[in-house]
Amino acid sequence: MTHATRPLRSVLYIPGSKPRALDKARSLSVDAIIFDLEDAVAPDEKVAARATLAAALAQGGYGARLKIVRINGLDTEWGAEDAAAAREMGADAVLLPKVDGPEHLEALAGITGDVPLWAMMETPLGMMNAAGIAAHRLCAGMVMGTNDLAKDMGTRFRADRLPLMTGLGLCVLAAKAHGVAIVDGVYNAFKDEDGLRGECEQGRDMGFDGKTLIHPAQVDIANTAFAPSAQEVELAERQIAAYEAALAEGQAVAVVDGRIVENLHVATARETLAKRDAIATLTAE
Repeated sequence: MTHATRPLRSVLYIPGSKPRALDKARSLSVDAIIFDLEDAVAPDEKVAARATLAAALAQGGYGARLKIVRINGLDTEWGAEDAAAAREMGADAVLLPKVDGPEHLEALAGITGDVPLWAMMETPLGMMNAAGIAAHRLCAGMVMGTNDLAKDMGTRFRADRLPLMTGLGLCVLAAKAHGVAIVDGVYNAFKDEDGLRGECEQGRDMGFDGKTLIHPAQVDIANTAFAPSAQEVELAERQIAAYEAALAEGQAVAVVDGRIVENLHVATARETLAKRDAIATLTAE
């Protein structure tokens, strides 16, 4: 399963320093886990967290979930050793915070070798350089760090996230242009289900592959929001059938529910069914 088809509906942050949380993650219905050595770990626990996380990953049990290790920045006292340790952990990718440009990923690659890299997109400079970051030879994914971005921009909180739209849009465009995964930022009020659902729907409409989460209680809502609905699947199947019937009659266009269906709509319909099937495969595993 490539990153183009691998489901990333729910991407849960788990502190690398907490064995109980690391163990619980093995049973959660998430598509991916970010094992965090950065913000979720106190400074005096950071060195020990490397060994704790390495032991958990060596034990395994995370199934088909994508395993991503977020290290501390290379400009910190822990970053380089985090990167060297992450390289040996057998994770699927290493996530670097506060990526301002592709040179930051290149510096990390000097330590981690050919391990796929993910970039935290959370600085104004990162927004301006999103295309170059996504184009890096080892970049496999981007994660929006909306809390840090809002702080650096000095924005006020708005439910519609209007102040962040330019940055979010630039990153989505960069990811799509270069075929890398991209997941939306966290929703801080983890008990506010309606707010989370609304932000997930907004992110899905924008083109994000999924959402980063800070609490297991958020998983089901994200999984639902970023999966094709039953109505979307049913429409996709009818569009494909109608278009194939039109082709058989020598026509290049079909009509479904009063709307034109061309080859581009059929391509989208096939992607919808492929995503449905990929989710079913991941769930079965």
